Amino acid sequence: MQKLFTAFLLLLTSLAGQAQEVVLSTNLHSLTVVGGKTIPETTINIGKQFLGTPYIPHTLDINPTEQLVVNVLEFDCTTYLETVLALSLAWQEVSDKQNQLLFEQTFRKYLTKLRYRDGRIDGYASRLHYFSDWLRDNERKGLVSDVTHELPGSVTVAKSVSYMTSSTYKYPHLNDPTVFKQVAQTEAALSQKSFSFIPKKNIRLAEAQLREGDIIMLTAARPGLDMKHVGLAVRQPDGRMHLLHASSDQGVVVITPYPISDYVLWHNRLSGVRVARLRPIGTPVTAAASGQ
Repeated sequence: MQKLFTAFLLLLTSLAGQAQEVVLSTNLHSLTVVGGKTIPETTINIGKQFLGTPYIPHTLDINPTEQLVVNVLEFDCTTYLETVLALSLAWQEVSDKQNQLLFEQTFRKYLTKLRYRDGRIDGYASRLHYFSDWLRDNERKGLVSDVTHELPGSVTVAKSVSYMTSSTYKYPHLNDPTVFKQVAQTEAALSQKSFSFIPKKNIRLAEAQLREGDIIMLTAARPGLDMKHVGLAVRQPDGRMHLLHASSDQGVVVITPYPISDYVLWHNRLSGVRVARLRPIGTPVTAAASGQ
């Protein structure tokens, strides 16, 4: 698969009261990105721009060495979320949206920061493969806040993580003993950390307190795996929160036709959810979030 990188052509509307727009272009695709007045509004607006985009797995594993892959033509659930969040953060930070180079640089900066441990690309193991690792690292960096414990019905648990090193046939990079050891060390560290999650039987109660733009992480029922899927909470005309996500079942980015609580209840491979929120740029990081 050919590596796809984005180039940005920025268009700023000049009429007062109209939404600002960014026209995101590649040699194969053009997408108008409309932000919002708040981070959640921006996140949902941008997330909806990708509705109908194909679901394709393993788009980050196309290079022999680890490097930033920017692909707005196809997503898995994680790359969809990272792309939407990085665009939202870039939108928030860059005031001059006519500055094409600055917007592209800022988007790439945040995509790297979200995707890699400490925001640095240092080989395959530096990518945040486990979403519990992704959440902990990005909370420490001040990009998101884990709010699961604030929601009704949450409980505190611990879970042993070993999926990648137990399924090395799915991860060819683990044939390298050094990389295998690094991933195994990450798994061991995650296995020792307790966390809050909302079991599927309690999600209906917690759903009422979800906000649009919340990051919804669906926890796995199977042993050895922390989370199975991710998406964004979006309110629908029924007044309930649904999931905006890159769906492997549907093969495209969609909004679920039924609420999040029903989605989890009807999928036997899911055990519950964790919830995080994108933080406004510049807000201080608490000692708990920074891991101190």
